[in-house]
Amino acid sequence: MTAALDRIIRHPLKAVGREELTRTILTRGQWLPMDRVWAVAHERSRLDQGWAPKANFLRGVTEPKLMAATCAWDDSLARLHLAHPEAGEISICPDSEADTAVLLDWLSRIWPEHLPRPTGLYRAMDASLTDVPDPWISINSLASNHAVSQMVGNSPSIHRWRGNLWIAGLAPWEEKGWVGKEIRVGEALLQVHCEITRCKATMANPDTGRRDADTLGALQALGHQEFGVYAEVIQGGDIATGDAVEVVT
Repeated sequence: MTAALDRIIRHPLKAVGREELTRTILTRGQWLPMDRVWAVAHERSRLDQGWAPKANFLRGVTEPKLMAATCAWDDSLARLHLAHPEAGEISICPDSEADTAVLLDWLSRIWPEHLPRPTGLYRAMDASLTDVPDPWISINSLASNHAVSQMVGNSPSIHRWRGNLWIAGLAPWEEKGWVGKEIRVGEALLQVHCEITRCKATMANPDTGRRDADTLGALQALGHQEFGVYAEVIQGGDIATGDAVEVVT
């Protein structure tokens, strides 16, 4: 079976919501479009207008209920629709102060009182708020996810890993051998830099927001704590689900 792009997923609001796409355009040296553009700051955040470490924001590793959120970005209206099985649905303009209050009220329905209080939305000037400051895109394998599901005894959703590109047709863990290589996805060319070390956020069920699978234990049983790889776009272009994926060098 030829490797192919199976899913494209972005997360406009870091840790809160996910949205699947059928196609997008990648740009050299840039993140996946509209991925982690905003993040929710809390009362202990230390921010200076640029990229900031993930500890400054609300995260699924701190409160797994966040993992159950979904979203849809309306580019024409610059509005983000959020939905959660417990919190319900809202539609906001993330750059609007008035709508920030709406978001904070919505989050109060699922965010525990004993944790640092959410205080507002943050947007970096020239960066996406991914877990690393580099303009990298996360790439993951459906076969590796299936291998983890067999080890934990259920069927972990791919959304546990909050990845950007999902590849079908690989052997389990084949992507680990891509580090240092270039891969072509559709019209785009990406340089694979490193593997992605995972945390307890992946233990939460993205349908329920409850921890129900020892994903970290499964990875550690294999002798590592990594799942997926980070890659940088070195040649931009259109990508779409179904596009061929191949190692170039």
